[in-house]
Amino acid sequence: MTKDNKNNKNKKPKFNMYWIYGGVIVIFLAMQVLGGSGFDETNPTTPSQFMTFLQDGDIDKVEIVNRREAKVYLTAEAEAKDVHKKSKPSSLLPSSTKAPNYRFEFGDLQNFEDDIATVIKAENLDPRPKVEYKTEQNLWGDFLIGLLPFVLLIGVWIFIMRRMSGGSGGGGAGGQLFNIGKSRAKLFDENTDVKTSFKDVAGLEGAKEEVQEIVDFLKNPDKYTNLGGKIPKGALLVGPPGTGKTLLAKAVAGEAQVPFFSLSGSDFVEMFVGVGASRVRDLFKQAKEKSPAIIFIDEIDAIGRSRGKNNMSGSNDERENTLNQLLTEMDGFGTNSNVIVLAATNRADVLDKALMRAGRFDRQIFVDLPDVRERKEIFEVHLRPLKKADDLDIDFLSKQTPGFSGADIANVCNEAALIAARNGKKAVDKQDFLDAVDRIVGGLEKKNKIITPGEKKAVAFHEAGHATVSWMLEHAAPLVKVTIVPRGRSLGAAWYLPEERLIVRPEQMLDEMCAALGGRAAEKVIFNQISTGALSDLEKVTKQARAMVTIYGLSEKVGNLTYFDSSGGNEYGFTKPYSEKTAELIDNEISRIIEEQYQRAINLLEENKDKLTQLAEVLLEKEVIFKDNLEKIFGKRPYVIELPITEEIQKPISDEEE
Repeated sequence: MTKDNKNNKNKKPKFNMYWIYGGVIVIFLAMQVLGGSGFDETNPTTPSQFMTFLQDGDIDKVEIVNRREAKVYLTAEAEAKDVHKKSKPSSLLPSSTKAPNYRFEFGDLQNFEDDIATVIKAENLDPRPKVEYKTEQNLWGDFLIGLLPFVLLIGVWIFIMRRMSGGSGGGGAGGQLFNIGKSRAKLFDENTDVKTSFKDVAGLEGAKEEVQEIVDFLKNPDKYTNLGGKIPKGALLVGPPGTGKTLLAKAVAGEAQVPFFSLSGSDFVEMFVGVGASRVRDLFKQAKEKSPAIIFIDEIDAIGRSRGKNNMSGSNDERENTLNQLLTEMDGFGTNSNVIVLAATNRADVLDKALMRAGRFDRQIFVDLPDVRERKEIFEVHLRPLKKADDLDIDFLSKQTPGFSGADIANVCNEAALIAARNGKKAVDKQDFLDAVDRIVGGLEKKNKIITPGEKKAVAFHEAGHATVSWMLEHAAPLVKVTIVPRGRSLGAAWYLPEERLIVRPEQMLDEMCAALGGRAAEKVIFNQISTGALSDLEKVTKQARAMVTIYGLSEKVGNLTYFDSSGGNEYGFTKPYSEKTAELIDNEISRIIEEQYQRAINLLEENKDKLTQLAEVLLEKEVIFKDNLEKIFGKRPYVIELPITEEIQKPISDEEE
């Protein structure tokens, strides 16, 4: 068979159920038309013309149909007249009965009968025209009209079922309706083209090893069971958003030589009662039929929340029933050890304890934010498709982005490419990446924002105050640059390179708070006025001071107490874990800490007022200044932090709010 013949064969129309529906509708319409009064072609006339024909003696019979319509039959002599030549009836199909010559509708039947009787009496017609009465019914038309409401109801019902079942299931609307309790998991197997592999997952070494071991369990189960071990039943991927939990699952789907079922936690949720539990049963049934297999449930917190905590919200028990069925399938009577469940969430604290126990999710794999070495690997992955400059330093980029997740780094690379293209460059260079970090962290640069000279001067002294105080303090983060270019909601920002600490001491927190209050302190020292520009600074220091007093126990007056509940038991906050007297003490301590650091910042700026003014003038002139400009004014920074790995970040520690 040639290629053209194959194409012609493929182009043949496929059978469709809608053809049957259309054929039935056409047949009903044909019956309606053919069975109705419009089947034969009869000449229309008027009651006045009929009376004329009646007076001339041309009428043989009048047939009154349904008390509103008259069919007129002429005599043989009348049909021969010239005036009635066009009145001979024509029919689409042959009929044994004579068709009427004329047809017309009249008003009141009694008046019509009286008019006929009057004409017959006046003209003394002989033979008298026959007057007959007949009732006609269109059975098919009446049937269709009676059937129409039911057709509309069934159509609306099918449409709603389609929408609620999300178009899932085959076999038309009925198939979708009856498959509404079926699992929506997407199956990946050796016949599915999944290109993601563990080579595409940069960083996450510990998590990747754990997941690779799970794949190895299913590929070589005898290696572990020969020693008496059991294959884990489940693994839970936990971590902040954007760290690569779903990417790890995609890599498992690409690497595993076993069926891989993938779906989201929300796919179990439906408005029908019992559908969630039914879909869980169907999912595990399919997985057991294809065992060994892996089930991946993304965002499992959609159905795995702790039971009984939301009774006051008015929610029904459908989600809890789904969770109960999931718990039973994972570890209950009749479970199969050849099915491993992978799940991902960034809210492990809200999951039910029964779901988290060993025997269901035996392993919790924490997918953390990448460190400087892992960020370099992630940059290398996302820089592959970019046309980058030859002198681009990936180590520098990884140091500039601590605290960034893998998704953030991918966004940085994409933004840098867009910025380079916008500027007409042939390659993406270092400055494009710095601009991309500024864009993502600080927001879009607003070049057309209207700002008065007085406001601009206030912003310049505010940011210079931050820079001056942080330069003078030992534990404050070293400065990268200061800008008064508006970005997003901020009118200016100071960018720092803070060290990543595992533990923080009180003097380090106090220095950071003092540096954050340096902006407002500079306004007070220079203008003897304060403004609303320190909103984000005040928000930050208030949170830090409250954490020092109520969480970390760093206040001598309150003591070594913490009111932080890591279990989240006091979810609604109806009661405070301390008395009103302690609450007053806490408020006083928070206020004391902040005011002491504010006064400390004012004293530092008073001592260096001339250098503060000089720095602000340079900032007004250049709009963006860097570490070198501060060294020219203040000299070398007296405090140098020496760490094995110094991680750097461009992060707006202080913003001028509009």
